[in-house]
Amino acid sequence: MRTSLLTAVLLCVTAILSAQTIQLPQPVRTGGMPLMEALNQRQTTRAFDNDKEISKQTLSNLLWAAWGFNRENKRTAPSSMNRQEIDLYAVTKTGIYLYDATSNILKPVVLGDFRAETGMQPFVATAPLNIVLVCNKSKLKSKSETGTIEATYANSGYISQNIYLFCASEGLATVVRASIAKEKLAKTMNLTDDQLITLAQTVGYPKK
Repeated sequence: MRTSLLTAVLLCVTAILSAQTIQLPQPVRTGGMPLMEALNQRQTTRAFDNDKEISKQTLSNLLWAAWGFNRENKRTAPSSMNRQEIDLYAVTKTGIYLYDATSNILKPVVLGDFRAETGMQPFVATAPLNIVLVCNKSKLKSKSETGTIEATYANSGYISQNIYLFCASEGLATVVRASIAKEKLAKTMNLTDDQLITLAQTVGYPKK
């Protein structure tokens, strides 16, 4: 009886999570601000308009710009020996979602509002979006511990800069952060010992 009940509960949870999968529209890969203008406009902002949501189209464009595929098995940001060890998690008021760049979907990891756990500053709890960068250390096993840290933080930085430039182009506000209660957040996100949170980046519209 207990086994049957547990199976039923697991099936129910699976069905709920599957229903919460977000299919993103195809990213728009053309247009935008010229590069030199985007570099000139690039800045860090910590004040967000919490009442203005990010549309699915803008979110799709943003995640593709950050770490999507622009060629066969190649991303918009480099990684050491193309190991592609970074995963992006979108944290919104409805839950924590894993970005699947191949299928262009957001896979639910845990439902609920966990934005406050993505950083130490008060604004992270109310901004529309926090992106958490997570390294899969198992993909870097050929490197030493020091080499793993160096590679994954460099690769995280490339992704972060892509986000900054996209936000500059689209009139969005953003700030990258390393001040995170990583152990607590990792537990909430159900991460394994092979997964390492590197950075988090808050995105929204600037507060007027």
